[in-house]
Amino acid sequence: MKPSLRFLLCLGVLQGLATAQDDLPDIPLLRPEERQAVDDQTTEFNQALVPVLASAAKSTVRVWAGDQRLAYGTVVGDGHKILTKWSEIARAPASLRIETSGGKVLAVKVAGVYEDDDLAVLETGGPPLTPVRWSKEAPRLGEFLAASQPDGRPAAFGVVSVLERNLRDTDHAYLGVIGALDFAGPGVKIQQVAAASGAASAGLQAGNVIVKVGDRPISGMMELKNALVGVIPGTTIALLVKTDRGEKKFTVQVGNRPQLPNYLGDRLRQMERMGGPISRVRDSFSRVIQSDMRPQPDQIGGPVADLNGRVVGITVARTDRTRAFIMPAAAVEILLQKNPQPPGVAQLRQDEETPAVPVGGRTSQDRQDRQQPGNEELMRRHLSGMRQLMENMREEMEALEQER
Repeated sequence: MKPSLRFLLCLGVLQGLATAQDDLPDIPLLRPEERQAVDDQTTEFNQALVPVLASAAKSTVRVWAGDQRLAYGTVVGDGHKILTKWSEIARAPASLRIETSGGKVLAVKVAGVYEDDDLAVLETGGPPLTPVRWSKEAPRLGEFLAASQPDGRPAAFGVVSVLERNLRDTDHAYLGVIGALDFAGPGVKIQQVAAASGAASAGLQAGNVIVKVGDRPISGMMELKNALVGVIPGTTIALLVKTDRGEKKFTVQVGNRPQLPNYLGDRLRQMERMGGPISRVRDSFSRVIQSDMRPQPDQIGGPVADLNGRVVGITVARTDRTRAFIMPAAAVEILLQKNPQPPGVAQLRQDEETPAVPVGGRTSQDRQDRQQPGNEELMRRHLSGMRQLMENMREEMEALEQER
């Protein structure tokens, strides 16, 4: 089913209208007739998406515990298994049940957990449900997508804002240097070399200036970071470095980035929650597409379709006001070929419970850390938090600019 040009144009316009509707409390001068027009057109738009989501809806379920809806789920395999969001159901009582697209309520049990991807497999008996049919085509940048509800209505819709990427820090290359923030360049002046890192093994020292990675000139910290994008840990890279004795070539075997505690400050947490509730676990996924759709945390885990009705993935997190993450269909299929962990031994990631730094002060641990000179881990955590804050601010500004 190919959408018409008129439909596509309406979709683009109503995407902005729906965004404006989310922000109505921030527009006190909106006249009642204008508000009504937005409401009416949003309703019409949602109805227009129902035929597009007809197939995906048959494979969408709601997951309940008592009278509380926890998540959505996607029917996979032979129709007796449902993939859903692990962190949203893990704290629930054992008496889970699902509501199907046909309105049936069925008991389910947790059969296994994909801990690293925060997904769980539920299992149900009786007649099989309708398993999802995955699309073989990856969505394009800027393409419209919609997440389904079991009744066929959209749970959320938006566009692909970032193509597939890996958010798991430990999967990325780690050189093992901290750059001096006050160095004007060109290049990156090394302030500290991490012990037992590739840089330390190669003989790099504080005060050295990295000027090239391979044949790529390095202008500063961001350029050095970009030069390592796509480099597989364990790979050997060539560096051109200025030392006290002139330029020298180094051969460095990069490792995996170390696992660091989540160290979000109040300002970053506040930005993440602008626009509504967010998922408990919302980061460190190995393969995700980023979209500006805005599903609720209890609507995560269901199928996502393009305008041709093809299921291109499942929602895995609502991360802040302007971002949601989707695991692409190809990644889901690969994941389902692996054996999940037994639910009794699966660990639950604690993104939500990580303590924040109090406004106007610091935690006692933070004060202790700051009293230790050269604390490399603390410095890395703060730099990571600063980069994430700057990235979120940039995306927020771009989203606000699009809404004008």
